[in-house]
Amino acid sequence: MTDINEKICSYITKNWLIPWLQEGKSQTSFAKIHGVEESTIRKIKSEKTYRIPVETLFKICETRKLSLSDFFKLINE
Repeated sequence: MTDINEKICSYITKNWLIPWLQEGKSQTSFAKIHGVEESTIRKIKSEKTYRIPVETLFKICETRKLSLSDFFKLINE
């Protein structure tokens, strides 16, 4: 069974952060736009054991106009 935190972080990294970076934007700008610290984005991207706080996930989803329930539907598709 995949750890839920790993699944969340993997989804954010693969579907939102990597495309952002591929557009030539910075990790710092991703963090700023989403209302979180750049160090948090580094943890999401690279720490397999990072336990993402609900508040952080909420901020990221809110910026993307996505409810938490819709986010969890996406990661379970």
